Amino acid sequence: MNLRTIEDIDLKNKTVLYRAPYDIGVKEVNGVLEVSDDLRIRATLPTLQYLLQKNCKVVILTYVKRPDGQVVESLRTAPHARRLSELLDAPVAKADDCIGPLVLEKIKKMQGGDILMLENVRFYKEEIADDDEFAKKLCEGKDIIVFDGFPQAHREHSSTTGIERHLPAVAGFYLKKEVDSLSNLLENPEKPFTFVTGGAKISDKIDSINNLLPLVDNILVGGALANVFLKAEGRIMGSSFIEDVFVDEKKREKKDWVLYAKEILEKYKEKIVLPSDMVISDGIVTRIVDINKEEVPDGWMTLDIGPKTQNIFSDFIKKSKTVLLAGPMGKFEDDNLKEGTRSVLSAMKDVRGRTVIAGGDTVDAAGEFGNLESYSHVSLAAGATLEFLAGKTLPALVPLMQ
Repeated sequence: MNLRTIEDIDLKNKTVLYRAPYDIGVKEVNGVLEVSDDLRIRATLPTLQYLLQKNCKVVILTYVKRPDGQVVESLRTAPHARRLSELLDAPVAKADDCIGPLVLEKIKKMQGGDILMLENVRFYKEEIADDDEFAKKLCEGKDIIVFDGFPQAHREHSSTTGIERHLPAVAGFYLKKEVDSLSNLLENPEKPFTFVTGGAKISDKIDSINNLLPLVDNILVGGALANVFLKAEGRIMGSSFIEDVFVDEKKREKKDWVLYAKEILEKYKEKIVLPSDMVISDGIVTRIVDINKEEVPDGWMTLDIGPKTQNIFSDFIKKSKTVLLAGPMGKFEDDNLKEGTRSVLSAMKDVRGRTVIAGGDTVDAAGEFGNLESYSHVSLAAGATLEFLAGKTLPALVPLMQ
């Protein structure tokens, strides 16, 4: 995908509406609200430093979580502004709104090199509705949009597609890096290409699985996602989590995930590798079962891949030239159920090729078990990444295309 970027135009002395990816929750530390993690803020520093070098006035626009059109004190952008200021080692002013005369007055008083963080745009119900008049107000006083909100690029909101209807837009360095890295997986992956997928719900990954299956050499399935496929093979899974039938209200159709798994197992049997042993628990004790020989008893559920599967998955990964991991192998938050996810991430560090991790839980696990710099690319988006890997066009990227 060929995008128009900040290096393709003259930004000197411009007032920039910077669409940031700062949808980051907060936590209280010693009575003060702080961002829960700063990975997305760090990812945007090269773009912001470039804009400051061009003597731009930078007005930052983002939403934070889901205040549902209400002002929620704990979801203000003050903690984000404060952390950005620390990382940039530069002042970041804060506005108490994202539109209106007081905001415009602050923008008029800005000098080249100044940064202003606007308030959470989701405090307005018009944001999610992609209200055009609201989008127009968000653009007042600015010359151009620099778009780095890749994690929000699949949303049709006033602060994504809406603002792009009223001002010219270019991609920032962070967004370009995400698009280039993920495009490489779809267009030019070095073989063998192994896709490792886990997590809880197949509905979250169904489209990306469908799109990637013809491209990959192997797909290793762990997490609760594996339960659906194992049940499709006729295994008795006890009380293990298996996602219920999905009802698409718009299409007025039901989707039986076990039936779907059975269909793709028949079509891609040689590519799909399922666990051969799993860690199960009744809520009190844990033990390992050979899933090919034993049933998961009632009252017990699978919570991680077992040691034999860990070795099998690791062997596939180490022999690959491209590896994509999307989703943990088990309930890694529990100290007794970390080994499946840890083993996969450890094997990826030995790959002599390209390694990509994607999704919030996956990134959290990778950060817990080592250095994120050990991987070729860490995608900081969740839904947007999965939709991109599904081959879908993300609406906010369309105006950025050359």
